[in-house]
Amino acid sequence: MSSPLAGLRVIDASTFIAAPAASAILADFGADVIKVEDPAGGDPNRVLHRLAGMPQVDVPFSWALDGRSKRSLAVDLKKPDGGEVLRALVARADVFVTNFPHPVRDRLRLRYQDLAPLNDRLIYCSLTGYGEAGEERDRPGFDTTAFFGRSGLVHSLRIGDDGAPAQTIPGAGDRCTAISLFAGILLALLQRQATGKGSEVATSLLANGLWSNGVLAQAALLNTLAEAKRPRENPYNAVSMQYVTRDRRWFSLALVQEEKLWPRLCEVVARPDLRTDPRFAVLVDRRANAAALFAILDSIFRSQDWSHWEPLLRAQDITFGVIASLADIPNDRQLEAAGIVVASADPAIGRTIASPLWVSGVDKGVPGRAPALGEHTNEILGEIGYDADRIAALRKAGAVA
Repeated sequence: MSSPLAGLRVIDASTFIAAPAASAILADFGADVIKVEDPAGGDPNRVLHRLAGMPQVDVPFSWALDGRSKRSLAVDLKKPDGGEVLRALVARADVFVTNFPHPVRDRLRLRYQDLAPLNDRLIYCSLTGYGEAGEERDRPGFDTTAFFGRSGLVHSLRIGDDGAPAQTIPGAGDRCTAISLFAGILLALLQRQATGKGSEVATSLLANGLWSNGVLAQAALLNTLAEAKRPRENPYNAVSMQYVTRDRRWFSLALVQEEKLWPRLCEVVARPDLRTDPRFAVLVDRRANAAALFAILDSIFRSQDWSHWEPLLRAQDITFGVIASLADIPNDRQLEAAGIVVASADPAIGRTIASPLWVSGVDKGVPGRAPALGEHTNEILGEIGYDADRIAALRKAGAVA
């Protein structure tokens, strides 16, 4: 099978998760991704696993995921010689990816207008927190602040009008944003194929957060706001709700086709009388009496283990989903069967998460090991014409490591 991006050279001058995750997907599909890192520690994602609250393990799991299959060039872009190295790379590259704040790009001469003249086929990819224009274009942003916070997502998940905002999950918004950046790069490659010219690609954490919250955000643009989420015991809809079994397994019911599935649900819980109960016989009454129906269903589901309920729900074709815990993931057979969890070439990782895209006839290959800081510096410099003496001089000057 082919690797459709084989031969594509990508300069990944970005940090943390969203932009590096996009270039990791490019690497999955065969691109040669050169990770440009500061010699003084490299991408902070290398040590993200050490933060308070992270799972405690000595393996740098976040870096392994986002740095995989890349080559590392440790170069100090603040030094003139380091800047020249980057420009020599850009002149030979297809794609340049950065999430440096605009003031940093200005200082380091890494703006689109700085690099595009070096290579008229260059695709310049910019990731920001809040967008390319406006008074907040220079503000740093993380997925917690820009994707989740500013987009209304966290606010939309609160319980009650005065409920505290929900805490977010590390990197979740970054990974959604990475898919958008990856898609933008592919569009620019298609455009280059037609015109022969490169272009500028941009997305932001805020734009992707608002897109992810699009249903409620679109309503808000019509000056119509969603009601705050109610406490679990007082739902809007008792048949699209989370329940827990006797052995503490949580699952979601999602009876979108409610008129069709409501009688079947009554059979599952062995309560055919609920179908004719005047409180629940028709949809409008089930909504009006959702709290009472929830109390009944909650008590029933708590009376048996999940092993009892799952086959009954499946037999009636009820739409449901297990609410898996993180502890369930390593043993979830569906993840491996569907190619969502795959083998890694890094023995310290063993298995890893595949990029969530598949194309028939295309080989994504085995995700490679994430590189050590500066592991490929000499190799990459040699490819762009630096001989041993020049490399030694750069090293002596502290421009590379």
